[in-house]
Amino acid sequence: DCHQYTNRSCEECLKNVTCLWCASSRRCMEYPVRRILPPADLCELRSARWGVCWVNFEALIIAMSVVGGTLLIMLGVCCCCCCCCKKKSKKGAFLSTRPDKDDERAAREREKRRVRQEERRAEMKSRHDEIRRKYGTV
Repeated sequence: DCHQYTNRSCEECLKNVTCLWCASSRRCMEYPVRRILPPADLCELRSARWGVCWVNFEALIIAMSVVGGTLLIMLGVCCCCCCCCKKKSKKGAFLSTRPDKDDERAAREREKRRVRQEERRAEMKSRHDEIRRKYGTV
């Protein structure tokens, strides 16, 4: 029974994990297990101690919120980083195959240009030969 530790010390009260110490009234009482936080009419959060005497519920709630928020932010950042890395690796894989296609396309273009240039040269040569024949300089 927690009430027997009322008006004693916090440490004695909190030896039993089911007890809650109220520092303002120096009362030891059963922790209200049906509620997560003790109601204000039972004990204010800044005066309530549970588990250890040096941390009140107000500080405990703030600390837990900060730790939980930090973990959520870290989880979000890690997820974003993983997604970005996967996109980069997919993009990198895509880019690594792309130069081959670009090289092939450039080679085809060079070959087309070479063929056109050869056709033009042959056409020019035939015109020049025709002009030479016409004027008898062959």
